[in-house]
Amino acid sequence: MNAINMLKKQHREVEKLFSKFEALGDSAAKSKQRVFNDIADALAMHATIEEKHFYPAVKAKRTEDILLEALEEHLSLKRIIADLLKLEPSDDTFDAKVKVLQEQVEHHVKEEEGDLFPKVAKVLSASELAELEQQMQATMKVLERGQPRDAVPREIEAAPRL
Repeated sequence: MNAINMLKKQHREVEKLFSKFEALGDSAAKSKQRVFNDIADALAMHATIEEKHFYPAVKAKRTEDILLEALEEHLSLKRIIADLLKLEPSDDTFDAKVKVLQEQVEHHVKEEEGDLFPKVAKVLSASELAELEQQMQATMKVLERGQPRDAVPREIEAAPRL
């Protein structure tokens, strides 16, 4: 695996979680809360490894505009997650906010996979992508020990710098 493949795999996992949430319909609030927590943790970890490792490693003239937009998209996603963390699944706006989160994630994934990743594949060598993936995996192991979603509310003031 390399860094791009790792991120694509995470994209597919988050898509499955959103599908799982949608399939719950009007079911028990506890189930919705569990699935949302999984979504929030997955997105928090994904954003963290992109911001800490992937984006800085691929910053180049050909990708800087894309990366700045991606960081702003992360900020928007974090703000929605922070709002959702304050709500109960029984709240009238909970499902609507999850849907908006899903739509924004889908847009972000489309841009990364359609524009950023192909450019990165041209900028970084196979060995650089493999090394980057190892760094990202190490950070993921640390993040998985806790609840990554808990850090999100502290990250909603501004997008991180490249």
